[in-house]
Amino acid sequence: MTGASSGIGRQIAIGLARQHGSHRSEARSADRETAAAKLVIHFRKNQRGAEETAAAVQALGATTCLVQADICQSQQRQRLVDESWDFLGPPTTWVNNAGADVLTGEFENESFAEKLRRLIETDVLATIDLSRQVIRRWRQDISGSEAQPPSMTFIGWDQAPLGMEGDAGQMFGPVKAAVMAFANSVAQEVGPTIRVNTVAPGWIKTAWGETTDSYWDGRARRQSLMNRWGTPEDVARAVCFVADPDNTFCNGQTIQVNGGWSRTHPR
Repeated sequence: MTGASSGIGRQIAIGLARQHGSHRSEARSADRETAAAKLVIHFRKNQRGAEETAAAVQALGATTCLVQADICQSQQRQRLVDESWDFLGPPTTWVNNAGADVLTGEFENESFAEKLRRLIETDVLATIDLSRQVIRRWRQDISGSEAQPPSMTFIGWDQAPLGMEGDAGQMFGPVKAAVMAFANSVAQEVGPTIRVNTVAPGWIKTAWGETTDSYWDGRARRQSLMNRWGTPEDVARAVCFVADPDNTFCNGQTIQVNGGWSRTHPR
């Protein structure tokens, strides 16, 4: 999976390892041969965070391979795919989680135009090309196979289809809408041999949510029927659901993770 060094990506990696461990336990009880989970942990710059993710995954019995790559660079995208196949063979699951963080860290003080450019370059252009490479390799490997179809999952945004006011809405809305449209389109092409789904988080308390002001904290709580922020673990559960190899009838779906949208929230 891409972008697994912290936050939502780390929790998805942990969730996938835990899910595989559960399946292994069920398989052993039925006397079926099983193998340990194997995960590729991708990162761009945060090697320490990727190592922490790997340690958490290994504690659940999985084996890992760390791959550093800037997915905005064509040759590095290709290397990420090649190293993933070398370690995993054909993956059963591919999660496109990597995205440009323009709200915190190194890019937070850049102009709107520069933030938008970085989002389009990373979340849209790089992700689309990387996904097409993965799908091309899958199609070569699974031609004529009767095995369970592999799964690709994208990360969207629950407010992208209808929009949100302000700079954040004008950046993330079109970018994540493009990601979701691509996922829906490619799902139409590659089924039934490959499953493609999208998980669309709402207000999730990641690094930005931990430091935001009282207005956004209150808004996030009021706009959810559960009256709270979502957590990275909530997103990971949804990804694990759509990516579950046994969930073979879940395809071309968008799963919103927002606790239920509150239609009574005052603007």
